Amino acid sequence: MTDAAIDIKKKDNVLFNDLFQKCEASLKALDELIKKAEIHVKNKVSENGVFSTKLLEKEQFISHGFAWLKTYNMALREMLNWAKKLDENKKIFETEKLILQSAFSEYLSQIVGGIPMWQSEIIRAHDFGLTDQEINNFLIEDVKDLIKNGNTNEVKIQIAKLISDKNYGNIGLEDETLEMIQDQFKKFSEEQVLPNAHEWHLKDELIPMDVIKQMSELGVFGLTIPESYGGLGMKKIAMCVVTEELSRGYIGIGSIGTRAEIAAELIKLGGTEEQKKKWLPKISSGEILPTAVFSEPNTGSDLGSLKTRAVKDGDVYKITGNKTWITHGARTDLMTMMVRTNPEEKGYKGLSIILAEKERGTDENPFPTKGMSGGEIEVLGYRGMKEYEIAFDNFEAKKENLLGTEEGKGFKQLMETFESARIQTAARAVGLAQNALDIGLQYSQEREQFGKKIFDFPRVAIKLAWMAVETMIARQITYFSAREKDSDKRCDIEAGMAKLLAARVAWSNADNAVQIHGGNGYALEYPISRVLCDARVLNIFEGTAEIQAHVIAKGLLS
Repeated sequence: MTDAAIDIKKKDNVLFNDLFQKCEASLKALDELIKKAEIHVKNKVSENGVFSTKLLEKEQFISHGFAWLKTYNMALREMLNWAKKLDENKKIFETEKLILQSAFSEYLSQIVGGIPMWQSEIIRAHDFGLTDQEINNFLIEDVKDLIKNGNTNEVKIQIAKLISDKNYGNIGLEDETLEMIQDQFKKFSEEQVLPNAHEWHLKDELIPMDVIKQMSELGVFGLTIPESYGGLGMKKIAMCVVTEELSRGYIGIGSIGTRAEIAAELIKLGGTEEQKKKWLPKISSGEILPTAVFSEPNTGSDLGSLKTRAVKDGDVYKITGNKTWITHGARTDLMTMMVRTNPEEKGYKGLSIILAEKERGTDENPFPTKGMSGGEIEVLGYRGMKEYEIAFDNFEAKKENLLGTEEGKGFKQLMETFESARIQTAARAVGLAQNALDIGLQYSQEREQFGKKIFDFPRVAIKLAWMAVETMIARQITYFSAREKDSDKRCDIEAGMAKLLAARVAWSNADNAVQIHGGNGYALEYPISRVLCDARVLNIFEGTAEIQAHVIAKGLLS
């Protein structure tokens, strides 16, 4: 930055000398505030001292707000853990410290002044029923100092300067293998994906098979499948690193890997030994491409109301019903299908999952298999695999392909995969958020207005600085949830929080990057228009932001 208006002289308060201590003290104060808030919220959602799902629904605003409050708490804690680890390894410098300081300052301020659950829905401290005294007890000197001085315009401008060379801070992998994997997939994205992604989007084309073949050769589809079944046997944290880099290139590429991840997880956790031996090596090698067939018209997130019927007839199940929002539905070989095998059970208990084989379709004939028909759902973004609605009319699936060979276990089997699915969705969101930041920064450094680069205007620089900070926040909370999963700990709440926050950050970054582009951001020829469309879906699939907050709140309060 050369403009005199923002080429500031570094002030003493830009970076706190006692930053870690201030953050530690602030977290302790926040923990106490949350304990008080939880008491008030639990009183709202309990009847005669007993948790009530009806009251939880009635009090959605404050209960979902409590989910966001706890998400902020976890995010700040993980940011501090990230910084401490870097400090221990003598790898923390001004960029990382200012990112930490900015994160604490802004989120602590929002906790008091208002957390944006959505653009039009702001949850404030007093909404939880907190008294003035309880809020004042939270506002200790360290909290007030961070809020007032931790994220000033001077701090933001300094962060913008530091990231101007696209060095956004050390992400803290601290693992040579993970760093090597990150480099490998970053190179793949930059060489094979980024130059082509926008054309695929504009033409609404399927991602070319030669690219998918390269992904297979790199091990994407077998990343977390055990070595005994032909996979690489890596952990979820590796999956996050790979997914982030692929999605940084194009979310469609990152999501191709998700199809394999979901199917493999279902089979690994719920399948028989014979099913694992049959399907996992084929998924890992890319010999078959799977797709998830769960959603139905008018059911949304209410899986218990699914109606597609599977009737056993000799050695097959005959399946009849309608499915929708089937991603990559045509050019795939295996469907993990949620069906109702017991019509007497109207809720979750009557559901089963069948590994239904199909012929791989083409553009001319997307569904050549007998008993299947359907059409494409045209979408704003998230292209490259295409979305379909599919009708099944006495479609036949082998009886032996009932997942686990026992009916009525489908919903339980699917729930066991939700942690991994949401962690991976969070990683896709982080990758897209990073892509938006990359695009926004590059454009700001190339575009000239009024005789200088628009990067030199404070409000452009400030946007970019916060995009970098919040991307790091989303990344660290995602990595944390993955490591919890790798430690065999229950992490449904943590995974939900990662997905909830990362999806918001992706949308915010994309929107900010469009704003930096001005009118050009609204033009189809500019890649940021694609990124904006792609970002929007992240708050919808794998559980809408509202459903996600509801699930988190129920887990915290029940």
